[in-house]
Amino acid sequence: MTNKRAAPLLLLAAAAASCAAAKPQRPSPWAASNPDWIERFEPFKVHGSVYYVGTRGLSSFLVATPSGHILVDGGLPENARVIADNVRSLGFDVRDVKYLLNSHAHVDHSGGLARLKEMAGATMVASQEDAWALETGLVPGSETDPAFSAPPVKVDRTIADGESLSLGGVTLTARLSPGHTKGCTTWAMNSGELEILFFCSGTVAANSLVNPPQYEGIVEDYRATFAKAKTWTPDVFLANHPGFFDMEERRARQKAGAQDAFVDRGAFGVHLAALEAAFEKALAEQSAKSRDE
Repeated sequence: MTNKRAAPLLLLAAAAASCAAAKPQRPSPWAASNPDWIERFEPFKVHGSVYYVGTRGLSSFLVATPSGHILVDGGLPENARVIADNVRSLGFDVRDVKYLLNSHAHVDHSGGLARLKEMAGATMVASQEDAWALETGLVPGSETDPAFSAPPVKVDRTIADGESLSLGGVTLTARLSPGHTKGCTTWAMNSGELEILFFCSGTVAANSLVNPPQYEGIVEDYRATFAKAKTWTPDVFLANHPGFFDMEERRARQKAGAQDAFVDRGAFGVHLAALEAAFEKALAEQSAKSRDE
């Protein structure tokens, strides 16, 4: 969840579905506060076998292969049907999705996974560190706050840092990127000669960094992730919020004829530097507030 979206956390109802197969009966306060998060956006090919199938405000990606497909992130609970429709409109079938991947266990990226798993019969893959949050629908450090609840989804396979998942000639490698959540997972894949990076997150958002921290070691995790990520130079940088990688602007250029509109080796570094600066500012502010209390 992004900093600019942190305030609406307090509005989320406790009525997120209580079982994996639950279907949302009405738009959640998330959707009311962030209408672009459920607003349909025409799906399109990003590069190679990677397609954008999310909404205007929340990213989901389909990696298509001859042996079935991989879906990265499920958006809000309301987004599951939209994502499935987008997959279908591209000529694919959600029932051919073999693996569901998650960047991190926050409802705006994990909320639709239970319903998508039911539709596809796919294997749910996540880091061990985020598996508990996905399976309970709760966020460590905020277990009693209904604002953070999500429909639980069973994790069928846990994946470790540096471990790979392959399907139909495509390989995605997990790069654990803790901080935003303990199990925040970045996924990297090669598309021809280019590297595509599905970055997890580095925002502070609603996380408490001090007294008490959201989880023990969170500050050290953020800093370790920033240091690690500085060694990454992806050709195509993608993220779970479209604004982070200028999706609409790049898509407009692509439609105008710029076939490589999403290829930009400098984009991730710029984004990462902004994240690190924002983190240090938030840490200083939270620390000062804690001292004053």
